[in-house]
Amino acid sequence: MVRLVLLRHGQSLWNLEERFTGWKDIDLSPIGLVEARNVGRLLNNCGYVFNIAYTSVLRRAIKTLWIVLEEMDLMWIPVIKSWRLNERNYGALQGLNKRDIENKYGKEQLHRWRRGYRDMPPALKMDDERWPVHDPRYSCLDTSQIPFAESLEQTQERVLPCWQKSIAPDLLKGKAVFVCAHGNSLRALIKLIEAKSAEEIEAVEIPTGVPLVYELDGGLQPVSRFYLKFQTDCES
Repeated sequence: MVRLVLLRHGQSLWNLEERFTGWKDIDLSPIGLVEARNVGRLLNNCGYVFNIAYTSVLRRAIKTLWIVLEEMDLMWIPVIKSWRLNERNYGALQGLNKRDIENKYGKEQLHRWRRGYRDMPPALKMDDERWPVHDPRYSCLDTSQIPFAESLEQTQERVLPCWQKSIAPDLLKGKAVFVCAHGNSLRALIKLIEAKSAEEIEAVEIPTGVPLVYELDGGLQPVSRFYLKFQTDCES
């Protein structure tokens, strides 16, 4: 039996403002900082220990991870940062207010863009400054790997190599793994782990600052799954 814990970063400044964030490198809000510290204390009080951690290359996830590991006195463990764990690229919606999008396009279209598995938001143009092709953190990538927009299905395709080549092998070695990432990259992982259908994953929403714990068997099939929310959950 091995343990995998998934965590969506604490509330970001654009989460607070209800704006589509995507690959924009937005910091944590004051609430997000508190959420991260509370998660670290909760995991520590419940006796959790990790051998390795994974995160994206975006500061809201990295900072959340730093704070959690500091609270757990685990800042010394290996940390792997991968662009493959970035949030879904929301294309031309990035930076826009979700309520404004709802008013313009309707509630159903907003839902499809936010939760649909195959629905892709309007894409960025090549000359749009929001396309992160000149961001140094992606300088090692071919420009064809930097999306103009992504569906959840495309996000899963991006996340899959990180799971297959890194996270899953670590779990198979018996390591306790902690992944601190984003709502949609985590939904992609959940779909892979639980073999959910496209319809099932559309109903999944990941809250900020609440650890999702998996106990996996030798074949990495889920034996148990629960959100760790309160001190009483330590006995789960």
